[in-house]
Amino acid sequence: AGFLLTAVKNWTDIQTIHGRPLLLLALVWLLARLLPFTGLLPLAALVDTLFLCWLTYEIAHPVIRAKQWNQSAIGGKIALLIPANIVFYLGLLGYWPIGVKVGLYAGFYIILGLVFTMGRRVIPFFIERGVGCPFEAKNDVWVDRFSLILFLGFAVADVIAISSGNEMAQMLAALLALALVPFHAFRMVGWHHPNIWEKPLLWVLYMAYGWLVAGFLFKFLSAVAGVSPWIGIHAFAVGGIGMMTLGMMARVALGHSGRNVFDPPAILIVVFLVLFSAAFIRVLNVWLVPEFYGEWILSAQLLWITAFGLFVWSYAPMLVKPRVDGRYG
Repeated sequence: AGFLLTAVKNWTDIQTIHGRPLLLLALVWLLARLLPFTGLLPLAALVDTLFLCWLTYEIAHPVIRAKQWNQSAIGGKIALLIPANIVFYLGLLGYWPIGVKVGLYAGFYIILGLVFTMGRRVIPFFIERGVGCPFEAKNDVWVDRFSLILFLGFAVADVIAISSGNEMAQMLAALLALALVPFHAFRMVGWHHPNIWEKPLLWVLYMAYGWLVAGFLFKFLSAVAGVSPWIGIHAFAVGGIGMMTLGMMARVALGHSGRNVFDPPAILIVVFLVLFSAAFIRVLNVWLVPEFYGEWILSAQLLWITAFGLFVWSYAPMLVKPRVDGRYG
């Protein structure tokens, strides 16, 4: 939410929600996170859905005012979270038991779609600016179109397979996942430059995208080779979404606080490697040596907490102060 509100302001040059209204929006989000611990699930559902509706409006309003229709896909994906959220709570409250899985995994794949959309936009841009030499990261419009269509089909099929156990849907999801591997691998080849491995803020995003490609491969293997279907889910989530989120936060927090994105804190190397280790253990160790499942899960959890804890420790002093260059923000 914070990233998109900042990005929309930059794209449209229209001020997004700020000051006390933004604080209130953040408090609505926080309240929705705390209410489930009180047992007041109907109220939690209401507040949580209110947050998504309010966020969708605040993202869509400046885009519509600026008539930047090419940005509408971003707001559209946030809007799709609303029905997914409602379905999830309908399941949780007992009105439609299958709704828990439908809403949860629909929301998961919407977030994944958002990551692909933002990754397609910003990763090649960051690489071009960050490698320190003239370089054009290659993109192909047909790869963009086919990968979007295939991903939509994959997401729908996999949500049906997970929520209902439908074997035909599972096989369709597996085949579509396999078809997505070369499309996204082709993107990675076009974005690659040897210098990215010298820049932590670049290689973390590149490796995160690699985990997303691995997720599709594991989803295919779950149907044809007996691999647990959750291996692919965690490749998407821990490796893909986790590393992409942390890498994006690490970069944009520097830029939007007026700091030099080409001189990041040295501790980020440790942070990113710790999180990569969490993903590696959660996906590959659990898959290859399942007899130590409990130990691997605990190790991955502790590494995840350590990575994000180190990030907060390093970045909180920057984020609670005004921009160092004196500009608004």
